[in-house]
Amino acid sequence: MAFIYFLALSLVIAIWAAMTTTIAAYALAIASIGTVAIYFTSRLIIEVDSDELRVGKAHISRAHVGAVHVLTQKEMLAKRTRGADAAAFLAIRFWTPRGVVIEIEDPRDSTPYWLVTTKRGEKLALALAK
Repeated sequence: MAFIYFLALSLVIAIWAAMTTTIAAYALAIASIGTVAIYFTSRLIIEVDSDELRVGKAHISRAHVGAVHVLTQKEMLAKRTRGADAAAFLAIRFWTPRGVVIEIEDPRDSTPYWLVTTKRGEKLALALAK
């Protein structure tokens, strides 16, 4: 989020150079509020209950959830770049370096796995193992 905010600040500096300080102050306020809004609206909510896994707006029955592999930062980088499968479901945020791979065991679904970024991969794997 700091990267996004610094991009917004560079735009504010450009506005300040071309316009008045008052307009730049308004631009700074808008950029700050916008960055906070982006942060809270882009949160990835992961919920596990007795019969369903929900990641953001996607959901799948727990009966179709296979093995869950917790990824280190290096493994996550490889999995979301050169090791990615084009048919996989990706619920990733670039600022979260770790995550999990959730294998899908539904013969009707062509999605091989879900790649989900999370800081609490061990807790998610434990919740899905129950």
